[in-house]
Amino acid sequence: MSRAVTTRHRLEYFGFRALRGVFRLLPESWALALGEGVGWIAGSIFRIRRRVVAANLVLAFPERDARWRRAVARGSYRHLGREAVAMFRLGSRTREWVEAATEVEGLEPLASAVSAGRGGIVVTGHLGSWEMGGAAIAVRGMPVDAVALVQANPLFDRDLVATRERLGMSVVRRGDASRAVLRSLRAGRVPALVADQNARNAPLFVPFFGVAAATFRGPALFALRSGAPLFVGLCVRSSRRPQRYRVVIREVSVPLTDDLEADVARLTEAWVAALEQGVRRDPEQYFWQHKRWKTRPPSEIETESTAIGYHP
Repeated sequence: MSRAVTTRHRLEYFGFRALRGVFRLLPESWALALGEGVGWIAGSIFRIRRRVVAANLVLAFPERDARWRRAVARGSYRHLGREAVAMFRLGSRTREWVEAATEVEGLEPLASAVSAGRGGIVVTGHLGSWEMGGAAIAVRGMPVDAVALVQANPLFDRDLVATRERLGMSVVRRGDASRAVLRSLRAGRVPALVADQNARNAPLFVPFFGVAAATFRGPALFALRSGAPLFVGLCVRSSRRPQRYRVVIREVSVPLTDDLEADVARLTEAWVAALEQGVRRDPEQYFWQHKRWKTRPPSEIETESTAIGYHP
């Protein structure tokens, strides 16, 4: 059911289109540098979620000194601003541009699974540019179904869906994912999920940087129930000038038993570990602004906010 478009939605969308128009008119290097500057202002001047970033980096890298963690924090804000601008500009890019701007490693096993009619699940996290990663796979002929939230503003939501579809991706709504992902796999397609957010409802607690993190069991459960292979796909910026990205796709598997729940836990641990390796390689390109460790295991006595240093 389509949602009613309000005056506020129209004003927000008008502002979005105006800002996007400015970023598209500027030379690429200017636009991306401006995005980095906005990100730096958000993190260093307004200090938006700076406490969350600091707490996350202490958890993830306790062995590094405070100066290193501050440098990574500043880099993450600049990266976030830069990639926001890159996303604005992605709507006017062609499939040919996306293919030229991306290098993909490890596509063959995924392509083989698609050719065999099995499909394959690609799971990723908020590292680098997940939007560019999905587009890079789609423009190379993979039938990608991106699992995505519905945006609050329906005009922006339609715009984002149109961009994804123009670059070869279909969109599956997260609320319909439990059925839609299995249908996608039965059709030999590639459902793609960004699955590293804090999971509040019936999560699995698996290690992420050595700290128990509430994690969605869906990707592993879909793979095991369908028999489709599960891949971790990570897309990181490899060059600033010109704007270039490297996509690495790796299949993740574990020995299976007759215990489905145990197999789901092991497969989830395996893909989270693969994501962690990517974040360790490029920590400044990760979205540290998210409260990844907010939900705590029941065995922990501390409250959700005080156990890991988050503050209101």
